[in-house]
Amino acid sequence: MQSLTLKSPAKLNLFLKVLNKRPDGYHNLETIFERIDLCDVVGFRSNRSGRIRIACDHPEVPLGPKNLVYKAFQLLQKEFGIREGVDIKIAKRIPVAAGLAGGSSNAATTLLGLNQIWGLGLPRQKLVELGARLGSDVPFFLYDASWALGTGRGDQIKPLDIRAKLWHIIVVPRRKMYSREVFTALNLELTKNKHDVNILLRSLRKGSLEKAARLLFNDLETSILGICPKLLTVKKRLQACDVPGVAFSGSGPAVYGLVTSQEKARHLQKNLNRFYKQVFTAATL
Repeated sequence: MQSLTLKSPAKLNLFLKVLNKRPDGYHNLETIFERIDLCDVVGFRSNRSGRIRIACDHPEVPLGPKNLVYKAFQLLQKEFGIREGVDIKIAKRIPVAAGLAGGSSNAATTLLGLNQIWGLGLPRQKLVELGARLGSDVPFFLYDASWALGTGRGDQIKPLDIRAKLWHIIVVPRRKMYSREVFTALNLELTKNKHDVNILLRSLRKGSLEKAARLLFNDLETSILGICPKLLTVKKRLQACDVPGVAFSGSGPAVYGLVTSQEKARHLQKNLNRFYKQVFTAATL
């Protein structure tokens, strides 16, 4: 296979609880991932140079070794002695450093794409093992699952049998945030709460969306707002739009609301476009 084009979806965290800090410096988490239809598009074309060449239409995406796509290429090439190179073109729609895991998704898509182009025939579990070495969010995108429970660093994935299709309005302020920054600022003493992931899972499985909306939760919110207090204004503006549930996704700054319909999401998008440049509607994928 010489060329291939794949979609690379974003995610939302409907629940994110930080349990404790690990000896390796990471944190043990309990999180619900939802794959959404806000997607980048990644194109692959093999070349004979033995090198990777990345092109992207977003000026802030690194094209060299700092890009997780580059690291995914290097990992596969070294692990399996691949001599071929690849040209990768990324059409970017997922905002950068927003808590939507665009970079991790691109890395997972690269593992999947190169597995096909190079005819490696790697099973999912091997890809997941490799993905976990690249980043905690990468393994989720290697499963063909709309929903999953993430434990460990968030890299231990259990796909969930949830049939709900949710609609969201997502606002991404221009202030970028990085996971390391947010977790460094985290005060574990402020995360001692009794939120139970199973209550939200039951609501999602039953299709009780109004109840599910009230149960959205993110332990990282305190850190996010401590770093950038102005983000509270974004959350309050969404709440004032009669959105039943609002939360930050991952390490932020993306703020999303769970809404009842596509029509409601589009109506809110039109109104919020007056205040913010990056407003999206998205549904469960």
